[in-house]
Amino acid sequence: MIEGQGEPMRRNHDDNIAQIASRFVDARRNATALPDYPGVIPGDLADAYAVQDAAIALSKGEIVGWKVGRINPPLGGVDRLVGPIFASVPAAPAATPVAMPVFEGGFAAAEAEYLLRIGTAPDPTRRRYTLAEATAMIDAVHIGIEIASSPFPGINDLGAGVTISDFGNNNGLVVGGAIANWRRQNLLDWPVELMINGQLIGAGMAATMLDGPFGAARFLFELMAERGIGLKAGQWISTGAVTGVHRVAIGDRVEARFNAQLSVHCTIKAEG
Repeated sequence: MIEGQGEPMRRNHDDNIAQIASRFVDARRNATALPDYPGVIPGDLADAYAVQDAAIALSKGEIVGWKVGRINPPLGGVDRLVGPIFASVPAAPAATPVAMPVFEGGFAAAEAEYLLRIGTAPDPTRRRYTLAEATAMIDAVHIGIEIASSPFPGINDLGAGVTISDFGNNNGLVVGGAIANWRRQNLLDWPVELMINGQLIGAGMAATMLDGPFGAARFLFELMAERGIGLKAGQWISTGAVTGVHRVAIGDRVEARFNAQLSVHCTIKAEG
């Protein structure tokens, strides 16, 4: 690096992070699409989370939980990413399902997910947990649907850094029913299906998801300690798409089925 260039380069780097965060937050507030990525794509996960942190500060909304998604293939040895959840909605009966918003002209998808509720807030300075230790800090498991939506239609096409930079591509959570006696259930082997407009779109089991839903909790606890962000009892963890990420359109009807005995529904509407 040429002497004297360090400070301008740092300033340009910081300005880029601030610009991306500001453009995404404004687009979300105004329900407007962003046809192009609003800045220089983050060069690594640290920059991507710096954008996310800046956007969280600008949004000033209450974080009710965190989504955890898979990075495939892993990036720098990291196989998951996280993003804040600002809105969760209790599921309504199938006859009158809750309407969940997505960004018209942007990206929109629905995902069948296991939702974990944090019962004991983790120590914000602790950076390592066993799977059993992370599981012990969960006090409820529910079925649910994550609504993945961004003003930028290419959010999932340009790498994990782009996805992370816009809240991990989250735009809400439908909280379905609780799973009774979940500690005694073999949730990893439950069949899960996602239906759109009455058609089966995806099927799978949590056994195929790295180390499963509770592994997602462990990852979140460790990463947030590294980021210096405290988690709270009562917050949700959306643990990853069991059947995949399925594109939806405004007006679609979505149903997620778990073990052929529990289901959760929603419809899709335009944001704004």
